[in-house]
Amino acid sequence: MIAKIGRGNNLYGALAYNQQKVEKENGQVLYTNKIIETPDGIYATSQLLRSFEPYLLANRKTEKPILHISLNPDPKDKVSDEQFEKLAQKYMQKMGYAEQPFVVFKHTDLERTHIHIVSVCVDENGRKISDKFEKRRSMDVCRELEKQYCLISAIEKKQNPQNQIFKPVDYKAGDIKSQMASVIRHLPKNYKFEGFGAYNALLSLFNITAEEIKGEFDGIPKQGLVYFALNEKGEKASNPFKASLFGKQAGYVHLQQRYAQSKELLKNEPSKALLKTTIEMCLQTASEEKEFKKRLLERGINTVVRRNTEGRVYGITFVDHSSKSVWNGSQLGKNLSANVFNDWWNNGNKMEQPVQGNGAPKNNATINEDVKQSHNLFGFLVKEDLSNSHEENRLIEVFGALLSNAKGDDYDEGLFANQMKKKARRKKR
Repeated sequence: MIAKIGRGNNLYGALAYNQQKVEKENGQVLYTNKIIETPDGIYATSQLLRSFEPYLLANRKTEKPILHISLNPDPKDKVSDEQFEKLAQKYMQKMGYAEQPFVVFKHTDLERTHIHIVSVCVDENGRKISDKFEKRRSMDVCRELEKQYCLISAIEKKQNPQNQIFKPVDYKAGDIKSQMASVIRHLPKNYKFEGFGAYNALLSLFNITAEEIKGEFDGIPKQGLVYFALNEKGEKASNPFKASLFGKQAGYVHLQQRYAQSKELLKNEPSKALLKTTIEMCLQTASEEKEFKKRLLERGINTVVRRNTEGRVYGITFVDHSSKSVWNGSQLGKNLSANVFNDWWNNGNKMEQPVQGNGAPKNNATINEDVKQSHNLFGFLVKEDLSNSHEENRLIEVFGALLSNAKGDDYDEGLFANQMKKKARRKKR
């Protein structure tokens, strides 16, 4: 179970957000503590506000007295309403808020059923309740409640990167901001990309796009980013979300730094040669665009094509999930630039691909085996049958496991080292 603690000064906004879920039948008031009761058990935002007023009027100097906490069990956990009530009560008790007024809302608009708790962190005398070591205490409480209610441990799951699955955003499913956050907060940390175009190509796999915004404030030039969810046609399907909502790593300044870091890392990327050879072989053996993309998908490589209004291919990007790297075609070689693919797909002029250093091209079986060995080394599942129309999304879900919350950037290297040790032991025997 994961707990997220938010603080603010807008009580009405926190209550109205949760009440909106209730009104749309995507939520319910599950439990109340020190809240004015109603005859029919139905609560309005204005009525809930009155229960908190004495505490806020007594507040002495706390700038952000509003608590908005979400408790999120694993989606595989089957938690009853009664268990949710007890989880909320015990969490608030152990965090020092048992005597505070609070409302527990259950949200059901996502596959991951969870609860939100709205409360205040100042007591009836207006004094702030201590939040010292709050995050550490919250984690300890969650671990304790997981054991008590036999819930899946978030720590154990986090330590296994293959358990971290990130799906493309579904704008119809609701709570778009949370869906986008789960992707945007992790992509910049885990993938290497040299520029804004490559970053947007990567985002597009998850039905997200970003736009740069420029302006002036008090005569000082300002630059930033906003993010949108996309529909199945690649069109904007949401209001803009400011980058600051997703953390510093999603902002303009941090991404500029990431571009520079990636540029240095990609110069010596060991997987570049294998990726180039794989693309060339798929280009040589595929008869048309759809088959070409499918062959690459089977090898864990996504292809993002950019066309203008007339259908001309002006950009092509390859996302290699095994090395977590994003490449424009021209970076890999002139024979993989956008013009080459435009001539093939629009004009029917297919370029002959270069042979390998020994004078003969590898056959498809050899390439396939090379890539399988490479991907299996990193624990990937290589799909052989991707005829379903949702093949791209399914591939993303498989490779989305790379976007782990764990700070295990050397996971692949460690796995490789362990395999080498095992081979050495076998030789000794």
